Amino acid sequence: MEAFAPRMVRRPVKEADAEHYLLLMLLSFAATVIIVRAYLKLAGFPQVGGGELHIAHLLWGGLLLFIGTLLPLIFANRWVHRATALLSGVGVGLFIDEVGKFITKNNDYFYPAAAPIIYSVFLITVLLYLQVRRQQATDARSELYHALDDLTEAIDNDLDQRERAEIEASLLRVSLSADSPDQTRLAAVLLEFIHSPELHLVTPQPPFYAPWITKAKEIEARLSTRPLHRALVAIGLSLFGLLALADLLPILSALISTRSLEQMTAQLVQGGIITSTSGLLWYIARLILEAMVGLLLLAAGIMIVAGREQQGTRLGAFGLLLYLLTVNLLVLYFDQYATFVVTVLQFALFLAVIRYQHRFLQQRDAVLKLSNIFHYESR
Repeated sequence: MEAFAPRMVRRPVKEADAEHYLLLMLLSFAATVIIVRAYLKLAGFPQVGGGELHIAHLLWGGLLLFIGTLLPLIFANRWVHRATALLSGVGVGLFIDEVGKFITKNNDYFYPAAAPIIYSVFLITVLLYLQVRRQQATDARSELYHALDDLTEAIDNDLDQRERAEIEASLLRVSLSADSPDQTRLAAVLLEFIHSPELHLVTPQPPFYAPWITKAKEIEARLSTRPLHRALVAIGLSLFGLLALADLLPILSALISTRSLEQMTAQLVQGGIITSTSGLLWYIARLILEAMVGLLLLAAGIMIVAGREQQGTRLGAFGLLLYLLTVNLLVLYFDQYATFVVTVLQFALFLAVIRYQHRFLQQRDAVLKLSNIFHYESR
């Protein structure tokens, strides 16, 4: 009888905690760009170095990226992934913040297209994060990779009951679905190991920030009642909608007071709305998108006030995402510093909308579904 000869496999396996590491990188990336730009604005854009030297913060970003690349090549500990994610996020933020200097002949840090490029890179990374988050390990090979990675906790004497249960579940799935006898035997041996009564388990310690989260939830439950949370969300959506529509006023005023496209363009340039005639088409495209999103946000705020909370919050979340993903790319071209602040506020409002759905509307949906089940069974 011919022996089983499995084919060599080199297919990549997704890291079990990849989405957490990507999220850490995203947060450190965004925070770095915002902090650097805010500091430089407040400090008057100082230069580090004297004489012929100018030490750009891009170099510090490159240094952090280099260190972040070396760490996983040298060390095998699990904490290295978190350190690499943090260093990479800060490094990319410092590096890409100076993109304007390297896409222009005169090294123009303030080049209008720089901010949209930075924002685009961030959005691409967000889309990558969402894609990675949706991917789940379903094959035996990936499950075995993750189980072996988690077993390093036992080597470090840091394995707790929850982690052992997760490893056991992964190994059982391998035993049921593996095509390779080697994988099945390895899973059986590892299952025997984690079931051993001699295996040392630790009591998990809550993270250092756990008391802060508990305190924040207590304050939220006490101060942010449903009527107040609903009012803040409705007012925020309506205000952003009105502000988006208000951006139409300069071009409408220019259209009313002038009779030709040239005069209107000259008036917008004189008012500092655009810098040249070439920016007019981008400005009009921005206004069209902004007006559409403004109407969506205003309608969402009105629907929430009218009691249609499910539809209003969904429409508001969609409108804010549309604003963050499309409109801000064009708005950043014209006013990068003010838009960074507005973007942070929009994202905070988006989180407030999602939080309202999670706190109040999902619970109501569950109650309605339960009541429908009881109503059906009683018929």
